[in-house]
Amino acid sequence: MAADTLINDFELPFQLYDVLGTESLTKHAKFSEHSRETFDAVLDTANKIATDLFLPHNHLADKNEPQFDGKKVSMISDVKVAFDAFRDSGFVAGRYSFEDGGMQLPETIMTAVAGYFMAANPSTTAYPFLTTAAINVISHFASEDIKAAFMPRMLTGEFTGTMALTEPHAGSSLADIKTTAVKQDDGSYRIKGSKIYISAGDHELSDNIVHLVLAKIPGGPSGVKGISLFAVPKYRLNDDMSVGERNDVHLTGLIHKLGYRGATSTALSFGDAGDCYGYLIGDEHFGLRYMFKMMNEARIAVGFGAAMIGYRGYQYSLDYAKDRTQGRIAPNNKPEDDATAIIQHGDVKRMLLAQKAYSEGGISLCLYGSNLIDRINTCEDDTLKNELTELLDLLTPVLKAWPSEYGPKANDLGIQVLGGAGYTREYHAEQFWRDNRLNPIHEGTNGVQALDLSFRKLWQKGGLGIQILKREITQDLENITTPETAALAGKLTPYMGQLHEVLVHLSKVLQTEEAITLTGNAQALMNIFASIVLSWIWIRQASKAEQLLSTTQDIEQQNFYKGKIQVAKYFIDWELPLINRDIAILNNTNSVCTDMQADWF
Repeated sequence: MAADTLINDFELPFQLYDVLGTESLTKHAKFSEHSRETFDAVLDTANKIATDLFLPHNHLADKNEPQFDGKKVSMISDVKVAFDAFRDSGFVAGRYSFEDGGMQLPETIMTAVAGYFMAANPSTTAYPFLTTAAINVISHFASEDIKAAFMPRMLTGEFTGTMALTEPHAGSSLADIKTTAVKQDDGSYRIKGSKIYISAGDHELSDNIVHLVLAKIPGGPSGVKGISLFAVPKYRLNDDMSVGERNDVHLTGLIHKLGYRGATSTALSFGDAGDCYGYLIGDEHFGLRYMFKMMNEARIAVGFGAAMIGYRGYQYSLDYAKDRTQGRIAPNNKPEDDATAIIQHGDVKRMLLAQKAYSEGGISLCLYGSNLIDRINTCEDDTLKNELTELLDLLTPVLKAWPSEYGPKANDLGIQVLGGAGYTREYHAEQFWRDNRLNPIHEGTNGVQALDLSFRKLWQKGGLGIQILKREITQDLENITTPETAALAGKLTPYMGQLHEVLVHLSKVLQTEEAITLTGNAQALMNIFASIVLSWIWIRQASKAEQLLSTTQDIEQQNFYKGKIQVAKYFIDWELPLINRDIAILNNTNSVCTDMQADWF
């Protein structure tokens, strides 16, 4: 595979059409204007723009971070060129209706589109992707006036968007935010406070930036129940909707990150002069509920982005392993024999297998999650729609946490494959790891995701989500007709039973004082649950690959299918059994972590 090939030519068609059957969505009225040909044309356009305009400056932007001179932010010109091409392509509005100026594309296709850009350049991609996330909140919850003011120009990319949640003292504890919003006679609010780590919070790429800001209205309920959500533009709008004077929103500094260096990370101050206009989205005190709409969609995007950066690092180390010669392999291991490419060494194969398992597993997982959104949006059976919605809610912590845990691990192994070269900045392997290391942290740390899964998602609505998941997995396993995949299914089935036993045990523990142990053991439960889900995701891929293997005479395509089957074997044999430790920890209600005292560290 060439170094500038972002995604294997077989990968997305396999995931989209063979594994997920995305083409069947065109039978629904919402997508009836589309066909596989139009989907492929969209993907080809994304591939071209990402390859031609995003990829070339990925490393350059990493070395030349945005600068702030006290008045405005500047960055290398390549970012603006790439952003404008993305904007002009219509991708910002890709999932929106034709009436809104969008392409009315399925979520599954738009996620695949995102794959090209995340693989090419995650930093520049952050600007349009955060805008899309902000649009989603405004479109669902804002008044018609606010929609009319901001949405049309956000959909075209003339305006961009951010999510401004975190405050210097609060971090993930949103209940403790101090930013306030005081209502004025004209219905607007005056915002005052500080936000930090706001990605894409200031730049010159667009005519305006619309910040979605969490704030508390004085006199409201305490804690998270008192949080409201506001649209706070960088520039106010005139009566004719043209961009007017500067709002009282100011950049107080850029934050210098380990990775994602090409995207601004900002500290913002609202209302220093007491004149920061904000516009309430939805009802007072419902802001966190609205923001979770954005965050849950963003969490899937974070997981997919982590998988794609992991995949890019895997490709990079794979190319290197094919070209780099070192050592000899029996029987050609005499000093006079030619050195062999390092891809022939067993331990290098192990590291490449793990990278492929982590990255392609994450890609397939997140595309499944996106396809669930499409299934929900096109479902006409209310009962099934409710079931699928609950399944997506259950899987969301995994969709975010597992790829963002294992994507960086894939990049770490990519560095190891390159050896000493991987530890140098002359090669790009280290940048992939640095960029990906953010993903276990933002949009809710992986620890928060594990707690969400352990204390909420597994149990809500009487455990409906886990019931539907078991049904989906069981249906897939029962429909396997190919021998190698059937053997893998046989290895997974006992772990399904052990998960059930663990959950029965935990349901009892949660009724006792020992429930506190799960705060320290939540990651163990995440490990068990996610590993079983990913084993199923790999079996789905292997089953389809095994079916298709005999249908083609193309050697490259046969090799692609054989690779899928072999990596599924690797995951089931090497990765899945690692959860035996976690099963024992939970079944024994292990208290080692929670018993540890702060003074003992």
